[in-house]
Amino acid sequence: MATVTLQGNEIHTNGDLPAIGVKAPDFQLVDKDLNNVNLDDFVGKKKLINIVPSLDTPVCATSTKKFGDFAADRNDVVVLIVAADLPFAMSRFCTSENIENVVTLSMMRNQSFANDYGVLIQDGPLAGITARAVVVLDADNDVIYTQLVGEIADEPDYGAALKALG
Repeated sequence: MATVTLQGNEIHTNGDLPAIGVKAPDFQLVDKDLNNVNLDDFVGKKKLINIVPSLDTPVCATSTKKFGDFAADRNDVVVLIVAADLPFAMSRFCTSENIENVVTLSMMRNQSFANDYGVLIQDGPLAGITARAVVVLDADNDVIYTQLVGEIADEPDYGAALKALG
């Protein structure tokens, strides 16, 4: 269990992020077309997984835009945005913000991703959705970088995440 804060108040996740050097847990999430998606759908690409509580918050929106801008110039990287939002809302957000270089993935059918990645919030007002985190995988799905953002209202360390991608 990890401890983060929400506006200075402690809340807890169900576990810890995957360790650097291990294979990332596979997942089944839902894309904008309501298809089930897993890691095999991105074979051969490095993956930056931006885990956010909801795209309907300023910090989540900012991180999605910044990581999406980075991905525009990289054919070897896919940016996955994982949130509890419904696929329709995520798609609407990306359309309204002109974001084309990310893949939005929803946990609408189950919380196994949040459980397996150790980011499921257990208590407080956001219980049941994810803490803010970044997980970077190489093309073989080995974890090469992680960050659990200590204060949910803070942005992730963009520089460190992008540096991990090389």
